[in-house]
Amino acid sequence: MAEKNKKKQKVSKKQQQAKVEAARQREERAAASKAKKDGLKRVGVVIVCVILILALGLPVMGLTFCSGIS
Repeated sequence: MAEKNKKKQKVSKKQQQAKVEAARQREERAAASKAKKDGLKRVGVVIVCVILILALGLPVMGLTFCSGIS
């Protein structure tokens, strides 16, 4: 077995700050994306609920009106 000598590269402060800034930006983008998905999901749920209410309510109202029950 040949042992490999792994040398750690020293990272300058500027490089370290750049890495930290990039990680922070990734986290912000991920959080914004998640918030957008959650918002769209809520809108979708509301739309489905409205469609169900109309789909179930309109026929009942129509039958009530046509049958002459007031």
